[in-house]
Amino acid sequence: MLPTTLVNSGSQGNGVLSPRDAARHTAGAKRYKYLRRLFHFRQMDFEFALWQMLYLFTSPQRVYRNFHYRKQTKDQWARDDPAFLVLLSIWLCVSTVGFGFVLDMGFFETVKLLLWVVFIDCVGVGLLIATLMWFISNKYLVKQQNRDYDVEWGYAFDVHLNAFYPLLVILHFIQLFFINYVIISDSVIGYFVGNTLWLIAIGYYIYVTFLGYSALPFLKNTAVLLYPFALLIMLYLISLACGWNFTKMLCSFYKYRVK
Repeated sequence: MLPTTLVNSGSQGNGVLSPRDAARHTAGAKRYKYLRRLFHFRQMDFEFALWQMLYLFTSPQRVYRNFHYRKQTKDQWARDDPAFLVLLSIWLCVSTVGFGFVLDMGFFETVKLLLWVVFIDCVGVGLLIATLMWFISNKYLVKQQNRDYDVEWGYAFDVHLNAFYPLLVILHFIQLFFINYVIISDSVIGYFVGNTLWLIAIGYYIYVTFLGYSALPFLKNTAVLLYPFALLIMLYLISLACGWNFTKMLCSFYKYRVK
Protein backbone atom coordinates (compact mmCIF):
# COMPACT_ATOMS: atom_id res chain seq x y z
CA MET A 1 0.00 0.00 0.00
CA LEU A 2 1.34 3.44 -0.88
CA PRO A 3 2.16 5.66 2.12
CA THR A 4 0.00 8.46 0.75
CA THR A 5 -3.12 6.31 1.05
CA LEU A 6 -2.78 5.95 4.83
CA VAL A 7 -4.70 8.14 7.21
CA ASN A 8 -3.33 8.90 10.66
CA SER A 9 -3.73 11.46 13.40
CA GLY A 10 -2.03 14.07 11.25
CA SER A 11 -4.68 13.89 8.53
CA GLN A 12 -7.02 16.70 7.70
CA GLY A 13 -10.77 16.60 8.18
CA ASN A 14 -11.41 15.25 4.70
CA GLY A 15 -9.30 12.16 5.40
CA VAL A 16 -6.28 13.38 3.40
CA LEU A 17 -2.84 13.71 4.93
CA SER A 18 -1.66 17.23 5.56
CA PRO A 19 0.92 18.36 2.96
CA ARG A 20 3.76 18.39 5.49
CA ASP A 21 3.02 14.92 6.89
CA ALA A 22 2.44 13.49 3.43
CA ALA A 23 5.74 14.85 2.11
CA ARG A 24 7.63 13.63 5.15
CA HIS A 25 6.07 10.18 4.99
CA THR A 26 6.65 9.85 1.29
CA ALA A 27 10.30 10.93 1.53
CA GLY A 28 10.92 8.43 4.32
CA ALA A 29 9.24 5.63 2.40
CA LYS A 30 11.29 6.35 -0.72
CA ARG A 31 14.51 6.47 1.28
CA TYR A 32 13.69 3.16 2.96
CA LYS A 33 12.91 1.56 -0.41
CA TYR A 34 16.21 2.78 -1.86
CA LEU A 35 18.27 1.45 1.05
CA ARG A 36 16.40 -1.85 1.03
CA ARG A 37 17.13 -2.39 -2.67
CA LEU A 38 20.81 -1.71 -1.97
CA PHE A 39 21.08 -5.27 -0.63
CA HIS A 40 19.11 -6.93 -3.41
CA PHE A 41 21.30 -7.01 -6.51
CA ARG A 42 18.72 -8.91 -8.57
CA GLN A 43 16.35 -5.96 -8.28
CA MET A 44 18.88 -3.51 -9.68
CA ASP A 45 18.95 -2.48 -13.32
CA PHE A 46 22.71 -2.49 -14.00
CA GLU A 47 22.21 -2.31 -17.76
CA PHE A 48 20.35 0.97 -17.43
CA ALA A 49 22.97 2.28 -14.99
CA LEU A 50 25.70 1.49 -17.53
CA TRP A 51 23.65 3.33 -20.15
CA GLN A 52 23.61 6.39 -17.88
CA MET A 53 27.37 6.21 -17.33
CA LEU A 54 27.95 6.10 -21.08
CA TYR A 55 25.67 9.04 -21.81
CA LEU A 56 27.15 11.15 -19.00
CA PHE A 57 30.13 11.43 -21.36
CA THR A 58 28.40 11.59 -24.73
CA SER A 59 25.04 13.27 -24.00
CA PRO A 60 24.36 14.07 -20.33
CA GLN A 61 21.15 15.89 -21.26
CA ARG A 62 19.57 12.52 -22.10
CA VAL A 63 20.36 11.27 -18.59
CA TYR A 64 18.47 14.16 -17.03
CA ARG A 65 15.56 13.71 -19.41
CA ASN A 66 15.17 10.30 -17.83
CA PHE A 67 15.05 11.96 -14.39
CA HIS A 68 12.17 14.06 -15.69
CA TYR A 69 10.41 10.91 -16.88
CA ARG A 70 10.89 9.33 -13.43
CA LYS A 71 9.20 12.34 -11.84
CA GLN A 72 6.19 11.86 -14.12
CA THR A 73 5.88 8.11 -13.50
CA LYS A 74 7.10 7.68 -9.89
CA ASP A 75 6.61 11.16 -8.46
CA GLN A 76 10.25 11.64 -7.49
CA TRP A 77 13.28 13.21 -9.12
CA ALA A 78 15.92 11.18 -7.28
CA ARG A 79 16.91 7.67 -8.34
CA ASP A 80 14.98 4.82 -6.78
CA ASP A 81 17.48 2.22 -8.03
CA PRO A 82 20.94 2.10 -6.33
CA ALA A 83 22.55 0.32 -9.32
CA PHE A 84 24.36 3.50 -10.41
CA LEU A 85 25.81 3.95 -6.91
CA VAL A 86 26.97 0.33 -6.81
CA LEU A 87 28.69 0.56 -10.21
CA LEU A 88 30.26 3.89 -9.24
CA SER A 89 31.63 2.28 -6.08
CA ILE A 90 33.17 -0.53 -8.13
CA TRP A 91 34.72 2.00 -10.51
CA LEU A 92 36.04 3.91 -7.52
CA CYS A 93 37.66 0.82 -6.01
CA VAL A 94 39.23 -0.36 -9.27
CA SER A 95 40.59 3.06 -10.23
CA THR A 96 41.97 3.69 -6.74
CA VAL A 97 43.78 0.33 -6.75
CA GLY A 98 45.23 1.34 -10.11
CA PHE A 99 46.26 4.68 -8.63
CA GLY A 100 48.00 2.89 -5.76
CA PHE A 101 49.80 0.60 -8.23
CA VAL A 102 51.02 3.52 -10.33
CA LEU A 103 52.28 5.31 -7.21
CA ASP A 104 54.05 2.10 -6.11
CA MET A 105 52.09 1.77 -2.87
CA GLY A 106 52.00 -1.38 -0.78
CA PHE A 107 48.87 -3.38 0.03
CA PHE A 108 48.00 -1.64 3.28
CA GLU A 109 48.82 1.78 1.85
CA THR A 110 46.47 1.08 -1.06
CA VAL A 111 43.72 0.03 1.36
CA LYS A 112 44.20 3.26 3.32
CA LEU A 113 44.06 5.22 0.06
CA LEU A 114 40.88 3.39 -0.96
CA LEU A 115 39.19 4.20 2.36
CA TRP A 116 40.22 7.85 2.05
CA VAL A 117 38.95 8.18 -1.53
CA VAL A 118 35.64 6.41 -0.81
CA PHE A 119 34.69 7.98 2.52
CA ILE A 120 36.30 11.43 2.15
CA ASP A 121 36.67 12.30 -1.53
CA CYS A 122 33.41 10.72 -2.70
CA VAL A 123 30.98 10.31 0.19
CA GLY A 124 32.15 13.06 2.56
CA VAL A 125 32.66 15.75 -0.07
CA GLY A 126 29.53 14.52 -1.86
CA LEU A 127 27.36 14.91 1.24
CA LEU A 128 28.75 18.39 1.80
CA ILE A 129 28.26 19.55 -1.79
CA ALA A 130 24.80 17.95 -2.09
CA THR A 131 23.63 19.57 1.15
CA LEU A 132 25.05 22.95 0.11
CA MET A 133 23.46 22.80 -3.35
CA TRP A 134 20.17 21.55 -1.87
CA PHE A 135 20.08 24.54 0.47
CA ILE A 136 21.11 27.11 -2.16
CA SER A 137 18.71 25.84 -4.82
CA ASN A 138 15.73 25.73 -2.44
CA LYS A 139 16.60 29.07 -0.85
CA TYR A 140 17.49 31.16 -3.89
CA LEU A 141 16.64 29.35 -7.15
CA VAL A 142 13.05 28.14 -6.68
CA LYS A 143 10.63 30.27 -8.72
CA GLN A 144 7.85 30.03 -6.18
CA GLN A 145 8.47 29.49 -2.48
CA ASN A 146 5.93 26.70 -2.17
CA ARG A 147 6.05 23.29 -0.55
CA ASP A 148 5.00 21.74 -3.82
CA TYR A 149 8.20 22.99 -5.47
CA ASP A 150 11.42 21.97 -3.79
CA VAL A 151 14.64 20.19 -4.71
CA GLU A 152 14.90 16.76 -3.15
CA TRP A 153 18.12 16.18 -1.21
CA GLY A 154 18.39 12.78 -2.86
CA TYR A 155 18.27 14.46 -6.27
CA ALA A 156 21.04 16.88 -5.23
CA PHE A 157 23.17 13.88 -4.24
CA ASP A 158 22.37 12.16 -7.54
CA VAL A 159 23.52 15.27 -9.42
CA HIS A 160 26.80 15.11 -7.51
CA LEU A 161 27.24 11.42 -8.38
CA ASN A 162 26.49 12.14 -12.04
CA ALA A 163 29.09 14.91 -12.11
CA PHE A 164 31.61 12.96 -10.04
CA TYR A 165 31.68 9.95 -12.35
CA PRO A 166 33.29 11.69 -15.39
CA LEU A 167 35.70 13.46 -13.03
CA LEU A 168 36.64 10.10 -11.53
CA VAL A 169 37.25 8.49 -14.92
CA ILE A 170 39.40 11.40 -16.14
CA LEU A 171 41.52 11.85 -13.01
CA HIS A 172 41.65 8.29 -11.66
CA PHE A 173 41.74 6.33 -14.90
CA ILE A 174 42.77 8.26 -18.00
CA GLN A 175 45.38 10.21 -16.06
CA LEU A 176 47.02 7.01 -14.81
CA PHE A 177 48.54 6.36 -18.24
CA PHE A 178 50.41 9.69 -18.15
CA ILE A 179 51.47 10.10 -14.52
CA ASN A 180 54.83 8.33 -14.35
CA TYR A 181 56.04 9.09 -17.85
CA VAL A 182 54.67 12.58 -18.51
CA ILE A 183 52.89 14.40 -15.70
CA ILE A 184 55.26 13.77 -12.77
CA SER A 185 58.28 14.92 -14.76
CA ASP A 186 59.54 18.40 -13.95
CA SER A 187 58.79 19.79 -17.38
CA VAL A 188 56.39 22.22 -18.98
CA ILE A 189 54.62 19.44 -20.87
CA GLY A 190 54.18 17.55 -17.59
CA TYR A 191 52.16 20.14 -15.70
CA PHE A 192 50.47 21.26 -18.91
CA VAL A 193 49.03 17.78 -19.53
CA GLY A 194 48.20 17.22 -15.88
CA ASN A 195 46.56 20.59 -15.29
CA THR A 196 44.65 20.34 -18.58
CA LEU A 197 43.14 17.05 -17.43
CA TRP A 198 42.14 18.75 -14.17
CA LEU A 199 40.58 21.60 -16.17
CA ILE A 200 38.54 19.16 -18.26
CA ALA A 201 37.48 17.06 -15.26
CA ILE A 202 36.38 19.92 -13.01
CA GLY A 203 34.86 21.77 -15.96
CA TYR A 204 32.80 18.69 -16.78
CA TYR A 205 31.75 18.45 -13.13
CA ILE A 206 30.47 22.04 -13.24
CA TYR A 207 28.68 21.49 -16.55
CA VAL A 208 26.93 18.26 -15.51
CA THR A 209 25.92 19.90 -12.23
CA PHE A 210 24.44 22.83 -14.16
CA LEU A 211 22.50 20.45 -16.41
CA GLY A 212 21.11 18.68 -13.36
CA TYR A 213 19.59 21.78 -11.82
CA SER A 214 18.57 23.40 -15.09
CA ALA A 215 16.53 20.25 -15.80
CA LEU A 216 14.20 21.14 -12.92
CA PRO A 217 11.36 23.26 -14.38
CA PHE A 218 10.65 25.08 -11.11
CA LEU A 219 14.17 26.56 -10.76
CA LYS A 220 15.28 29.92 -12.12
CA ASN A 221 18.62 31.57 -12.88
CA THR A 222 20.45 28.24 -12.97
CA ALA A 223 23.02 29.82 -15.31
CA VAL A 224 24.76 31.16 -12.19
CA LEU A 225 26.00 27.61 -11.64
CA LEU A 226 28.26 28.10 -14.66
CA TYR A 227 30.01 31.12 -13.13
CA PRO A 228 32.75 28.99 -11.48
CA PHE A 229 34.02 28.34 -15.01
CA ALA A 230 35.60 31.81 -15.01
CA LEU A 231 37.46 31.12 -11.76
CA LEU A 232 38.49 27.68 -13.00
CA ILE A 233 40.00 29.03 -16.22
CA MET A 234 41.75 31.82 -14.33
CA LEU A 235 43.26 29.33 -11.88
CA TYR A 236 44.31 27.11 -14.78
CA LEU A 237 46.16 29.96 -16.51
CA ILE A 238 47.83 31.01 -13.25
CA SER A 239 48.95 27.43 -12.62
CA LEU A 240 50.59 27.26 -16.06
CA ALA A 241 52.31 30.59 -15.52
CA CYS A 242 53.60 29.58 -12.08
CA GLY A 243 54.44 25.99 -12.94
CA TRP A 244 52.06 24.40 -10.43
CA ASN A 245 51.49 20.72 -11.04
CA PHE A 246 48.15 19.77 -9.50
CA THR A 247 48.58 16.05 -10.14
CA LYS A 248 52.01 16.01 -8.52
CA MET A 249 50.57 17.84 -5.52
CA LEU A 250 47.73 15.30 -5.31
CA CYS A 251 50.12 12.35 -5.47
CA SER A 252 52.27 13.84 -2.72
CA PHE A 253 49.15 14.42 -0.61
CA TYR A 254 47.94 10.84 -1.10
CA LYS A 255 51.36 9.42 -0.16
CA TYR A 256 51.37 11.60 2.97
CA ARG A 257 47.88 10.45 3.98
CA VAL A 258 48.68 6.72 3.76
CA LYS A 259 51.87 6.82 5.81
